[in-house]
Amino acid sequence: MPAAAAPILEVDVDHPSPRQVARAVEILEKGGVIAYPTDTYYGLGCDLNSKKAIERLYQLKGRDKKKPLSLLCPDLSDVARYAHVSNFAYRAMKGLTPGAFTFILEATRLVPEVMMTKQKQVGLRVPDAALPRELAKALGRPLITTSATHTDGTVLSDARDIKTVLGHGLDLILDGGVTLNEPSTVVSLIGDTLEILRQGKGSLES
Repeated sequence: MPAAAAPILEVDVDHPSPRQVARAVEILEKGGVIAYPTDTYYGLGCDLNSKKAIERLYQLKGRDKKKPLSLLCPDLSDVARYAHVSNFAYRAMKGLTPGAFTFILEATRLVPEVMMTKQKQVGLRVPDAALPRELAKALGRPLITTSATHTDGTVLSDARDIKTVLGHGLDLILDGGVTLNEPSTVVSLIGDTLEILRQGKGSLES
């Protein structure tokens, strides 16, 4: 774990520079944990293939391992690698991505067991913000993602607050400005039935 608080790098969430993306991805590939702005809250993320980084993420959040984290994908084609996507689910997601939604689907074998519920289900996001999608695209696999919050659940909406509270456990903080957003809307597509499990920023009417 880093000895000092993570550095802050200012970014444009909608038009990130290749250099900024490359720096973050280099850290992710080495098993690092980063914070980054999304279309909802700031996210905390790491490489899907790094068990040590996933462990650090759980410790940093003070999160029960029985509560799986989500996968952040660059596009729908990537979602289909990590979840079983029926025609119904594909049509539903196609109309809602990219967007402020987390979709619950049955996981494929590519998803680590710690990322799945007992029912072998997984949450996946394709956010409506270029930066996190570019990070996942450059990494070549999904980011493990969770919202940047204090252990008491308080949302951290500013990069400086994230550094103060969580910086000791991070390797890089991407600063996209203050994000006064809502969480993603969680939608279950299990059994070819669309069910809202948590209403957030994403609107099905859109």
